[in-house]
This record gives sequence, C-alpha cells and structure tokens, in this order.
Amino acid sequence: MPLVRISLPKKFTKKTKDNISVSIHKSLIKEFNIPENDYFHIIEELESEQIKYPEKYLGIEHTSDIVFVQIIAGQGRTLEQKKKLYNEIAIQISSSTSVAKNNVIITLLENNGRENWSFGNGEIQEPKHLK
Repeated sequence: MPLVRISLPKKFTKKTKDNISVSIHKSLIKEFNIPENDYFHIIEELESEQIKYPEKYLGIEHTSDIVFVQIIAGQGRTLEQKKKLYNEIAIQISSSTSVAKNNVIITLLENNGRENWSFGNGEIQEPKHLK
C-alpha cells in the first residue's frame, strides 16, 4: 500500500523515468513484500531551479541528476528491512539508468496503514495482505 512520489529533473527521458519507477516498485516488492499490483506512483518533473540540494552533504556528493523518492507506507517494517529497501532502490535505479546511487535521496513516511488510506469509493479498505 505504499504511495511513492518521485521528484526529478525534467531533463530525464521517459524511459529513465519509467525505469526509476519500476526500480522502486521492484524493490518494494522484494524488501517490503508488497503485492505486485500495489503500484501507486506519482512522477513529478521539475525545472532545475525548483530543485535545491547541496553539492556535498554527510560526505556524499550530489549532482543535477538528483532524484528524490518519498514513500508513504504503513508501519511495521524493521530497521533492517528499511536499510535493505534503501540499498535495493539505489542499486536498482543506478543499474537501470544513468543516475548514480549517490543521487538517490529516499524518505520513508509511515502511518497506521489500516485507517489512513482509502483506495477508492470514499471508504477505508482492509487489504488482505496486511496482518
């Protein structure tokens, strides 16, 4: 049930944007065990002047190829699962695009998955894959 917002420069091709989205989705399936059809992504293209970042932060260099990934997901994953997810996303993106791992910024926002989502009809659903 994650909702993913990908903010990136407009300069990327459609193929690159698609590969970034698929990379994140595959990583969520692998590390967070989400269903394959749980695929809700928003790709937000921004002009270069709308993206602010330091050239170096915490010893990590960043360039104009920076990609911000914000994931909203239900609570319940361990620290180890989160570490694996972040690593898998960075690896998948860097292996399927020209975006280097150092340019993948990830934020995970967690909420109570059972009462903070509606996937349509103005109702709270009870996904069967959640315990």
